[in-house]
Amino acid sequence: MTTRHRSPGVLRRTVTAAAAGALALAGAVALPAPPARAETTVKGDVIANLWEWNWTSVAAECTGVLGPAGYGAVQVAPPSESLKQPAFYWWDAYQPYSYDLDSRFGTEAQFAAMVGACHAAGVKVYTDAVVNHTAAQTGTGYHGTTLSNKYVTPEWSRGDYHDASDCPTSDLTVQDYGNLTQVQNCELLGLPDLRTGSDSVRAGIADFLNSQLALGVDGFRIDAAKHIPAADLAAIESKLTATTAGAAPYVFQEVYPGSTPQPADYYPTGDVLDFTYASRLKSAFQGSVGDLANLPSSGILPAADSVSFVTNHDTERNGLHLSYKDGDAYRLANLFQLAYKWSTPTVYASWQWTQSDQAPPNSGGFVTATDCSASTWYCLDRDTGVIGMVAWHNATGSAAVSDWQTKSSSVIGFGRSGAGFFALNNGSSAQSQSFTTGMADGTYKNVVDGGASTVTVSGGSATITLPARSAVAFFDSSYTCTVGCGEPGGGGTSTVGATFESYASTTPGTDVYVVGSIAALGGWDPAKAVRLSAGGYPVWSGTVDVPAGTAFAYKYLKKDAAGNVTWESNANRSAPAATSALTLRNSWNVADADATDVTFAETATTASGTSVYVVGSIASLGSWNPADAIPLSAQTYPTWRRLVIVPRNTAFAYKYLKKDAAGNVTWESGTNRAYTTGGSSGYSVSDTWK
Repeated sequence: MTTRHRSPGVLRRTVTAAAAGALALAGAVALPAPPARAETTVKGDVIANLWEWNWTSVAAECTGVLGPAGYGAVQVAPPSESLKQPAFYWWDAYQPYSYDLDSRFGTEAQFAAMVGACHAAGVKVYTDAVVNHTAAQTGTGYHGTTLSNKYVTPEWSRGDYHDASDCPTSDLTVQDYGNLTQVQNCELLGLPDLRTGSDSVRAGIADFLNSQLALGVDGFRIDAAKHIPAADLAAIESKLTATTAGAAPYVFQEVYPGSTPQPADYYPTGDVLDFTYASRLKSAFQGSVGDLANLPSSGILPAADSVSFVTNHDTERNGLHLSYKDGDAYRLANLFQLAYKWSTPTVYASWQWTQSDQAPPNSGGFVTATDCSASTWYCLDRDTGVIGMVAWHNATGSAAVSDWQTKSSSVIGFGRSGAGFFALNNGSSAQSQSFTTGMADGTYKNVVDGGASTVTVSGGSATITLPARSAVAFFDSSYTCTVGCGEPGGGGTSTVGATFESYASTTPGTDVYVVGSIAALGGWDPAKAVRLSAGGYPVWSGTVDVPAGTAFAYKYLKKDAAGNVTWESNANRSAPAATSALTLRNSWNVADADATDVTFAETATTASGTSVYVVGSIASLGSWNPADAIPLSAQTYPTWRRLVIVPRNTAFAYKYLKKDAAGNVTWESGTNRAYTTGGSSGYSVSDTWK
């Protein structure tokens, strides 16, 4: 646990706390002490940490992004009422005022609706459990609770907290972090420390957690766990009810490195967040990535007992770990984490800040909707490469790391025993290297760029061109293929992966689906249509296992938040019988008979975090709307490319633009470009940024 410190008149919280939770049935029998474990070797263990997003935004992200992409769970902010002060700091949420579930993130009804929406999308919900302490500062909370004495809250009185009989320091605060008694019985910078050795306190904490379980929560991340004796946590967990699925709630704990206590002390009560893992990644991505070959022996926690992360809300602010401010190195570290077989991985998505105490975007302290297109948020969970690697991670499952190759201090590659292969380049220029992949011969799509580029394996080896500060990854269809996988290749199975890519602009809350004549595509039933991923918006994509050697018809439809369905107006599309993976590229309302393809190639240098897009005068090029511009691939940087489906025999104008990480748009100068398609296919244009 990191330390908190004071500035004039302000208590600043710099401790990580997040919850991985428990879903409960009121009145159910108590669970045995052994904790639940995340499934680290099967699909669906990746946790999206949407730190301090409000409940409505989390619900929308589960429905539109996390579920389709294959995330297993979402980690959310502390749901209880907390301190509300005029400055609206982020750490207000870590000073509980009451266990009421009306908070700065929304009402209890909105919280429950969020849990339901995430479950409908196949995503579990873990909450941040702040149970070591209550608020150090008196005042008014976000649901109107007023505290005039920090030791008297709606749930607790003075006798429920540690006092001078438990803590040896004169001011009751922790002064020596090497002293176990002080760490666990004294106050962390004035935060009243609950007497968790008391059975009544244990019961009160369990009641608070069970109230969340009753609303559908699946687990908890325990804040400041090292400040609570492990035996006390075990006693609290024994009072938790089962999830609605009848399972024990999943628990993972914040145990910041230090002389006492040790992470291993908490393995019996749940998994432990691995701060050392994140530190090793920072060292490697700011030094030599070749050092990652020795990661298992570098002091990181055992895979079976830990949860990994690249950064969190504390460590991105105190400089201990990488953050979004580190640009491509931060993104690459996350791609590596998803590729490397170790513990349960987390992907952190939060707002961009200029001062460490800064609250998320808010209105009067109440957090406003997340806008991933705005410069105020950094939605890493939506990154095309991250979404591709979530699918890759799910597909490779428990396959062991193999064929490790260190090509230089900036280039490494490794396989997963034939299930997939991953290589990265942390250097400032593109690198072309030959790798032993361990993969079956065939052509595979690169999931990091959303399938815009391919890799051909011959004799088990492949020559791969790695873009600067990026990666290439592909996997085998015989391991898995579901929506969000990208397109695999090379597996000999009775099904093949059909990747659907459709350009379709939408309004907020509306998603794109594919439906068709075969059971895998819902048998024309809109209720069984397959939701596509918006990770590469406005191009919606997803891969579905379809019967090998079987032709089928299909079509796209849109569903809004109310469930209203809008079908494409064109005739049904058709797909040929195939014995290997295929890609079906389309544009909304452009019939196959009327469609052709144009590959746009634009040579343009960019700053780190900036990408190039094409936009134009016709609907399939965004109708000049920058928000609906089509992202190009940097695989052959400085030339950016993408194949786009447009109407045949059509004249249109187009132009290129750049978007930086904050969403700022820069148009190329000069007049609009022009092109006219003919009646065949395979058209291309090559341009240079003006």
